[in-house]
Amino acid sequence: MVAAAKEQTGYGYMRIKRTDLLDTLLKAVAEAGIALHYNKSLISITESADSVTATFSDGTSDTADLLLGCDGIHSAVRRLHVDADQAPVYTGMSGLGAMVPASCVSEATQKEMRGMNITMTQEGMFGVMTCTASDDEIQWFLSKEVPLPDSEDARNGWELHRREEVEGFKTQLHKTLEDAGGEWGNNLRELIGKTTAVKFYPIYKLPTGGRWYKGRTLLLGDAAHAMPPHAGQGVSMAFEDAFLLVRLLEKELSLVDAFKLFNEIRRPRVEEIANRSSSNAKVRRKTGPWGLWLKETGLWLFMQGAWAFGMDRWGSETQQMVYDINEVSI
Repeated sequence: MVAAAKEQTGYGYMRIKRTDLLDTLLKAVAEAGIALHYNKSLISITESADSVTATFSDGTSDTADLLLGCDGIHSAVRRLHVDADQAPVYTGMSGLGAMVPASCVSEATQKEMRGMNITMTQEGMFGVMTCTASDDEIQWFLSKEVPLPDSEDARNGWELHRREEVEGFKTQLHKTLEDAGGEWGNNLRELIGKTTAVKFYPIYKLPTGGRWYKGRTLLLGDAAHAMPPHAGQGVSMAFEDAFLLVRLLEKELSLVDAFKLFNEIRRPRVEEIANRSSSNAKVRRKTGPWGLWLKETGLWLFMQGAWAFGMDRWGSETQQMVYDINEVSI
């Protein structure tokens, strides 16, 4: 996959932290002279024939030709105006993980952990990789099934789950690593030994089929189509949304026509990626010893077949990733 993607695009895989991406975007915003206003809480959206007005809890408001809701899976723009019935649902999966400075582990361990390293376990999928372009930080994670908290207060319920899952995971992982042999086991022990904090996050998604626009208001990114991270394409979906919208607005279409065309072009691809993400979640679900053996054997057979038949050179499984929204006909 990596070789084929690099041959088609000139680039292989490079992981970057979201904080670094955000810093880059903020720098571009500053250079463009765009004002940012913080500590705002949206309370209402009203539209007229030729404008849309957003009103905030501090009594201020702003009026423009169009409004873009880029406010994430718990979007206030979606809830207050575009599609009040579309609400996030818990996927049954959660993630635990941490980032560790690469300098904390030996050079040999750093070398082994470049690229994506996946270990299947009965509890879920355990992954290790460097997470910056310079390979100076290492991320590890466990993607696993976690039941929805049995609590009327979901927020407090999740706080309790966070503590239980993190503490339980530390105990379980250290016990597992006691018996882990070979160089890879030593690498994992060294990495976990240097971990000072573990983060827990429940994974939510939006059901497909929701409304993305209303009048002069359009949802983008997770506000429109939040999906689980198991396809590794969530941020890409948001960028593709933005790039397509720019192209449509440059054509000087009416907002009605631009939003309609946006929906027609984006929805099939977004739903395809969302379905892939849901499918990829299956290998992360809890299983017994025989189920784990079947997963590992199936993965081994797939990798052997890919190598034997040159599927990596053909670009198998790259169609969804090697995609250029600027080449899509509008």
